[in-house]
This record gives sequence, C-alpha cells and structure tokens, in this order.
Amino acid sequence: MTPVTDPSSILIRPVQYRDLENIDSLTSNLPKAEQRVTEFSLTEQLRQARSWYGLLKFLSYFPNPFQHRFSGYVAEWEATGQIGGFVQVAPFNSSRSTWRVERVLIEEFAIQPDLVTDPNGIGSQLLRFCFERIWEARTWLLEIDIEEKNLLALYRQNGFQPLAQMTYWSLPPELLAQLAENDPDLPNLLPVSNADAQLLYQLDCVSMPPLMRQVFDRHTQDFKSRFVLSLINKVQHWCLQRDVVSGYVFEPQRKAAIGYFKLILSKDGSRPHQAELTVHPAYTWLYPKLLFQMARLVQDLPDQSLELVSADYQHEREEYLGQLGAQRIEHTLLMSRSVWHKLKETKLEKLQLSEMLQSFQPIPRTPIPSRITWFKLSDSMDNQSQPASNDNSLEGKSDLPNKGQQT
Repeated sequence: MTPVTDPSSILIRPVQYRDLENIDSLTSNLPKAEQRVTEFSLTEQLRQARSWYGLLKFLSYFPNPFQHRFSGYVAEWEATGQIGGFVQVAPFNSSRSTWRVERVLIEEFAIQPDLVTDPNGIGSQLLRFCFERIWEARTWLLEIDIEEKNLLALYRQNGFQPLAQMTYWSLPPELLAQLAENDPDLPNLLPVSNADAQLLYQLDCVSMPPLMRQVFDRHTQDFKSRFVLSLINKVQHWCLQRDVVSGYVFEPQRKAAIGYFKLILSKDGSRPHQAELTVHPAYTWLYPKLLFQMARLVQDLPDQSLELVSADYQHEREEYLGQLGAQRIEHTLLMSRSVWHKLKETKLEKLQLSEMLQSFQPIPRTPIPSRITWFKLSDSMDNQSQPASNDNSLEGKSDLPNKGQQT
C-alpha cells in the first residue's frame, strides 16, 4: 500500500465501536514495554470494550469513575475510511492535572524514518489532538522502551523530555523459592485501607525526587479506592484468574509508613506475577524483608517469575537486585511534557481608550446620613439660632433703661 502523506486527508476523531476490530489489528505493532506498564493489556481492554461499549460510551459524557475507562482517538483516512493510527490516553491522578499516553499505534507503512519526525504525520497529529482537546491536562506522561527508536523520535519531536530511566527485573521461580525460606520478620506489616491514604501519600512523596513529585502531582485522594471501582476490578481479576495483595510497614515512633508493596498474582500461571514496591530512602534495609514476604505469597501458586521495576534514582534497589541474581529484562524511559495553553489575545486597535477610562472616572455620591450626622446637624442648627435670640434679648434689655429714662 502506498502511504498517504497529505495531512488534510486525515480525520482525528474519538473511537467508535466499528474501530475496535481495526485497532485490534494494530496490536502487532505494540511494543513489549507497553504490555507491562498497564495492569490490563490492550487485548483485554478491547474485549471489555466490545462487551460494554454502550455503557462505557454513556459514562464518558459526564464526570464519574468510569468516564475514561477506555478513552482514545483514531486517525482515519477520509478517502478510504481506513484506520491509520490509534492513541489511548487516561488521567494519571485524581485531579486530572496529569494525563498519561498509554500507547500509540501506527500502521506499518506510516512508521518510516522519514515520516516519524514529520510534524504532519499520523503520530504527531494524534498527540497534538490530545494536547488541544484535553485542556485540564497540565502535564503528560508516557513510558517507552529505549529500543523503540521510531516512537522515541516521535515523542521527542512533540516535546517530551526524559524524566527517569526504568529497569524491569525478573526473579525466576527458583530464586523465589530460596527467598521464601527466610523469615520476613515484619511485626508492623498492616493491610492497606482508605484510612491509610495519608500515610501512603507521605511515603510516595518522600520516595521520589522533587521533579517527579511535581509531575505526578499526586494527593491523598489518589491513594483511596472507590467502592464501585474496586468492586469491578475485583470482578475483572476474578475473571482473569488474578489476585491482588497489598500491605505497608508502619513505624510507630515516627507514626509513618516506611514501606509498601502491591502484588498482582497470576493464579493460573498464564503470565508473570507483578509487584509494585515503595520504600522510604532511610529504610532501604526493608528491600530483602519485603521480597521475602512477597516470595512467600507466590509459593502456593503455579511457578511463575516475579517482575518489578526500579528507577535510576533508586540505587540501593538496583544494587540489591543485581547482587540477588535478578535478571534485567527491559529498559524503558519515562518521559514528560508540560502544556501551556495559549489564550487568544485581543488586538489593541479594537480597544476604545475612552470606553476603558470611563470606569475609572469618579462618580459623585451623596453620603448616607447616620445617627452621628443627625447629631451634628442638630447642633449646627442650635448654634445658628442661638446668636439671634441673644441679640434680641440684648436689644430688649437696652431698650428698658432708655424707656425708663424717657419716662
């Protein structure tokens, strides 16, 4: 097929039901890293979207927890009606100030070195459409495999800058069996609930650099789970033969959380177990203890490896996993982009200076009389009338002697 490069022939629009099959055909271009950074793969999300498309479409029209459950846009060739690209986005935090580009899929003939950096290419048009349409997003995030040179050039062309380097580690079942023989010795390991959201928020803030805290812009609400949303996630995990276990370590002296883990277990052994780990920088000795705890939780399940991620600013974690014998399976790049929406400026010649200055002209106003004003007014009236009466009395007194003298 001959690639079409005319930007005017591309229509960017929201995803419709008839596009789901075409999007599924684009999953062959999906990088491996994008299957790990999301809890549910694109194939699973497309299956859910086919089953619940009417309900998801209705919920997307007003604010609710499922408004952006499956939010994306497609690039369609107007001449042929063929889908040339797809972008999926989702809010990253509860305030929706930061959004995440989940994935960008482009047709094979469009992923060419001479078209990737083209500002009128499919990928650039999809990203710019998201930047202009979603006004509440001040920052955008994405994660990409460092081997995906074409997509990396596309994101750099559209203003994304590196934020952190991520390394994905895999602990094989043999290593997990050895770790499970050790005693975790965590007397203050507690289950996670909404009442602990403030503790987890403080732990999240202290465990990352200031720049990442500013980009993520998380708040206490981000660590609370809504009842309906958590119930639906449990149903989905049950259908996919998964289970979620989480806990945190509480420090009674500081009254703070110093460690947290979330473990997504694969009950049927169809995919590796996935772990999310957060440790206070001053308590890095918790790494082996938390790994002992997670290794014990996977022993009763089919043999599968355990995957977790570390960032380049977590040197102690990377050093410990390297000494432990974990395998580096992938390197990704976390990138961010800030958005400043340009407001339309009014031309100066359209502004009438006389009309603008009218509002600054003083307006004469009569003061509202008060009780003190009435008192002052009455006193002034008495003072004005008193000299006249005194003059009359003096004149009367002066007349009396004159009359007496005349008589």
